[in-house]
Amino acid sequence: MENTDFLGKTILVSGAGRGFGKHSAKCFFEQGANLVLTDFNEEMLEKALAPYSDHRDRVVGISGDIGLEDTSIKSVNLANETFGALDIAVNNAGIVHHQARLDTLDSKIAENVIQVDLLGVFYAMKHQLPLMMKRHQDTGAQCNIVNIASAAGIMGSPMLSAYAAAKHGVIGLTRSAALEYARKGIRVNAICPAFADTDMARNALQESHHGPEEAERRLVAGVPLNRLATVDEVVQAILWACSPRNSFCTGQALSIDGGLSSF
Repeated sequence: MENTDFLGKTILVSGAGRGFGKHSAKCFFEQGANLVLTDFNEEMLEKALAPYSDHRDRVVGISGDIGLEDTSIKSVNLANETFGALDIAVNNAGIVHHQARLDTLDSKIAENVIQVDLLGVFYAMKHQLPLMMKRHQDTGAQCNIVNIASAAGIMGSPMLSAYAAAKHGVIGLTRSAALEYARKGIRVNAICPAFADTDMARNALQESHHGPEEAERRLVAGVPLNRLATVDEVVQAILWACSPRNSFCTGQALSIDGGLSSF
């Protein structure tokens, strides 16, 4: 039986140029959703939009730095102007810094990670929530926000201090917003992946002085399932968190980490 959980829903996905964002957008589209896609990299965004060239009545995009509030304002306005509503937002865009002890991490790099990964989510929700509240008030529809955090947001992450701090903050925003908007028709959850087989992870492995194969072995050594997650495994959790079948789950940080956080 065809899954139509998202039929006619308007869904905003940031960081849609690759990885979790690109794949989740594809899954949402296949289940009937209208899409607003954003990415920092304009060229990558255009490539992500290309498969929908015959469906531009259902898929639109805008490039911009999610660490700047204006990007969130423009993307929410685009959803409203094009589709007249916003039902779901997947705040996926983010960056990570190179591995370094806290005392050696360049302060400008730390500031940039926190600006994008934490304030970017704050700006996104700040402008998504009013349109979602209006949607609920006008139609009774239930709306959803899913923030992509990290296993580093629920446990210590040595050598990734600023990234971990930002992702801890994302979970704090998620839980606070879930409480504030639970009676306004909006659920808010976070997905916390560990190491997944994304372009970002592969690039980091390639840059390791251990070499990519040894770096991957070391990376997954502490993961009980002893491997990287696939992109689809994480995206399935995103879809579940957004699904109307999952209507009693809010304020949660859902770990998709191969058992890493069970220690």
